[in-house]
Formats: sequence, structure tokens, C-alpha cells
Amino acid sequence: MTNRDTLLRGTHNNTDETNFKPQKGNSNKLNTCNWLSELPHSQKSNSFVEVRFKNTRKSFYQNQNELHLEIGDIVAVEANPGHDIGIISLIGPLVYNQIQKVNYNEDTEPKKVYRKVKQTDIDKWHEAISLEHNTMIKARQIANDLKLDMKIGDVEYQGDKTKAIFYYIADERVDFRELIKILAETFRIRIEMKQIGARQEAGRIGGIGSCGRELCCSTWISNFISVTTNAARYQEVSLNPQKLAGQCSKLKCCLNYELECYLDAQKNFPPKEVNLETKDGTAYYQKTDIYRNLMWYSFDPVNAINLTAVPVERVKEIININKKGQKVPKLVEVSENSQSSAKKTIEYKNDVGTESLERFDNKKIQKNNKKRRKKNFRKKENTDAKNTN
Repeated sequence: MTNRDTLLRGTHNNTDETNFKPQKGNSNKLNTCNWLSELPHSQKSNSFVEVRFKNTRKSFYQNQNELHLEIGDIVAVEANPGHDIGIISLIGPLVYNQIQKVNYNEDTEPKKVYRKVKQTDIDKWHEAISLEHNTMIKARQIANDLKLDMKIGDVEYQGDKTKAIFYYIADERVDFRELIKILAETFRIRIEMKQIGARQEAGRIGGIGSCGRELCCSTWISNFISVTTNAARYQEVSLNPQKLAGQCSKLKCCLNYELECYLDAQKNFPPKEVNLETKDGTAYYQKTDIYRNLMWYSFDPVNAINLTAVPVERVKEIININKKGQKVPKLVEVSENSQSSAKKTIEYKNDVGTESLERFDNKKIQKNNKKRRKKNFRKKENTDAKNTN
């Protein structure tokens, strides 16, 4: 169920035909926090408003009639053709910041907000939304009959029920001219086809990520940047496809969030391909702890066993000594001061999964033994009392 469907439960058959006020909240997709809402602002700052529609679709409209609008108001806005029904999602000075953020074309004539909705508008809007699911299923069958390599993921009806947007996913270019003719004849509406990617589809559907929070693509990301496996390599993340892939089956967008920080931290790191020559043998690089400035080496070229943590400065020193044709006695020079400081340092330790699952069974066994002892003690008391009698 989308946010629109939840909202309509409170607006359908409402007796007040002039002011529909749904409950305000931050659970909408691509929601913008209006942190300037408590500050006074002039009516001129409300000349433009942000209106949201189904899922992640938003647009900006001009409040030409100077209506008193608040976040959550349901309004009728200009569309081509007819009008559409949307919900005010942002007002005030922040609207202009959002316009600049999404690179909105200000040269084109802005569309207008007509009015606040009436009950007749709500009823027609409710009828249009109730048709969307069946229309999507029927359109998928038609596309399958035409053997088109595409997936229709969603359908959104316009508020006046004169037009519908069909969102589809396709790997290659699709000739859907015949499909549009059949859809127009079947549903008697104007058809608009809009291609979206896998990440955009995941944002429209929504969900919870592996971090336990809502998907970034459905809460705040609007511009999707390509993600490569190099982002995981630079951050020393294991290349596990099941962990790196999101709900869209693509690489997670969050792999790019800290990438620049990791790249900046590794600028002064020595090359990983250079082996370290010691009197104990050749040490081979295994992994890096970037923010602790440690590089781990092993004397086994194949297996990562008996790993030794070497500070970055020490690795540079060994490389310079090896260039002179000399070998160092040890990878790490251990002194009394370094040992005492190592004991004082408090490190993070992950104890998840280290405890045995049988520890709960042991407690149960101890409780059962106590109960048995009490029963045996009571039995002995009863038998002793009988014997004395």
C-alpha cells in the first residue's frame, strides 16, 4: 500500500468539501525536512510549492492565486491535458533550494496550482487509483503477447482519469508503438511510457536495507551515480556479491559514500605489490587497516597465516632499506615502550558469535537440578515425619 492509498482512507467520503487535511509526517518517499518551518516568512516565498504524487514523483508549481497552502494540503494542479491531484510536500524558502538542487528549468513557463480539492475531485482520484493495479497486470499481459523485452513495473493514473503513466524497465531499446495503440484502445486514456532503471524501481517500491534503515533511493537519493567494484576494493571490503548487492540487484549506492575519505587516507600508503625482505624470509602483503595506518604481511605467499601488523611508516622504512640491497632483521621492532603502550590501548572487539549457544541449556540444567533437589529434600522430610509418627 502506497502513501496515497493510506491517505485516501481519511479523505474518501469526507463531509468537508473545502479543506482536506491528512495527517502530516515524515514517512513519505523522498521527504524533505522543512527546518525553516518555525521561522516567519512572507507570502512571496510561497509563490512556488513542491507537490508530490505517487511514490517518488515530485514537481514544482506556481501558486499564482496566492492560496494559503500548508504541507499536507491536497491540491489540483495543472497537467497536460486536464489536471492532476497531488499533495503539498514543501513550502517556503526551501522550495527554491530544491529547485536549484534538481536543476529545474526556470526558462519554461511553470505549471500552476489551480485550487484545493473538493469531494468530487477526491472521489474521481480514488477511482483512478483503484484502477492502477489491474491496469498494470493487463498491460503486462499485452506486452507479453507482443513479445516485448520489457517489464512494466508500475502504473500511475492522473487525478482526472484522462491519462496514465506506465513505468517500465528494459535493457535495450523497445519499439512499443503497437503497445501504445493497444493500451489506448483498451483503457480509453492517453498513454505515456516512462523508462526507469533498477535503482529507480527499488526506490518506488521502497523497503528496508541491510543497515536496518529505509532505502536511500526511497528517502533522499534522486541522482544515481554509477557504482563499481573498485569502490569496494579501495575500502578493503570483501567482494561478496550477496553482501554488496542491494534490493535492486545492483551494487549498493552506499559504497560511494565514504570512498573519497578512503582514497584520501591511502595517498601516503606504500605500494602493495612490493614484498618486504627480512632475514627471516620474504613477507607478502595480505590486507590493510586504513584508518589505523597498519599493513598486514605474512611469510606464506599463498595462505594468510601468522599475520603481522606493520605500521605504514615502518613499511616505507623497510622498502628504502631493501632498495639499498639490505635486509632488516625483523618486520616490527618490538621495544618495552611499545609493548606497554599496546597493553594500554583499548581496541574494539567483536564478540558476536563467540559464545556458545549451549550456555542457555546449561542454565536450564542447573535450574532443573535445583528443582530435583528441592523435591528430594521434601520427600525425605515427609518420610522422616511418617517414621516418627
